[in-house]
Amino acid sequence: MKKKILISDIARDLGVSVTTVSFILNGKAKEKRISDGLTKRVLDYVKKVGYKPNELAKSLRTGKTKIIGLVIEDISNPFFANIARLIEAKAYSKGYRILYCSTDNQPEKTIELIELFRDRHVDGYIITPSEGVRETIESLIGNHLPLVLFDRYIPGIDANYVISDNLKGAYDATAHLAQRGYKRIALVTLYSSQTQMRDRMNGYMRAIDTYQLQPYVKKVNMEDDEQTAIQDFHAFMRDQQPDAIFFATNYLAIRGLKALKQRDMPMPAVVSYDDHTLFKLFTPTITAVSQPIEAIADELINTLLNQLDGKGKETKQVVLPSELVIRESSSAQISATAN
Repeated sequence: MKKKILISDIARDLGVSVTTVSFILNGKAKEKRISDGLTKRVLDYVKKVGYKPNELAKSLRTGKTKIIGLVIEDISNPFFANIARLIEAKAYSKGYRILYCSTDNQPEKTIELIELFRDRHVDGYIITPSEGVRETIESLIGNHLPLVLFDRYIPGIDANYVISDNLKGAYDATAHLAQRGYKRIALVTLYSSQTQMRDRMNGYMRAIDTYQLQPYVKKVNMEDDEQTAIQDFHAFMRDQQPDAIFFATNYLAIRGLKALKQRDMPMPAVVSYDDHTLFKLFTPTITAVSQPIEAIADELINTLLNQLDGKGKETKQVVLPSELVIRESSSAQISATAN
């Protein structure tokens, strides 16, 4: 086995002190007035011999691991996956690495993963909080650990967060359907008290009130098996006969479209909150409320990096506008069956 190269080996081979080599490797050559010539000689030699610093020792010395914990609901969902990719790229350019995991929106799993990251001494946290994690988030804040919440926040906790304007996005989606002449506009949503779902419900109800329509709300339990959920959806469609449906999430929309296709049912107008790559491939293409993914990712990582640099003293709570992307599924009076 090849012997691990130490700083002392480099210092001995170059005839300089261990302290000098350490200063150069830690970017302090200018501060310690070490000549450019010696700095270059050390760095060239380090590259030649393939020296790798001991990250554990470095973190113990500096108090930083240069790691950010990203705790998200579902990494397979394009919304979260795209944000994670953008955050990772920005963090990498600033010398940080990302450890990320999915909670499946389960409180116990969320708490366990956050505690795991605390044990690993990550430098900061970006979290989509599930229900039931208030005490854990309060503990992070109480210990002055850099933290940003996103997609939803926890009422009553003074935490940094970045979200899209869920209420206005849902209002615009429902108003769009009303303006196209649809009268029986249904909302398919989740049994959830999370802020993003609450705001989408409120946006729908506000538009229903504005256009003096009757609300039709179907709440879904995501713990139901797929067949039970599909049968439940078929019963709702049969009983309420909506001519348009606003799905509160993209995965609810995908499940609903699958249910419509399975029974070859007449397709109502459809709008989904959150876009998805499949929506451009479906026939008809699906209208969606698109969240500003790049802007969300930029705000998240910039807010956290400012905290890590000691600059983010004030709580920052950002609400970004979403965009209604109009496609074929919300054209006036669609009557084609799902393909």
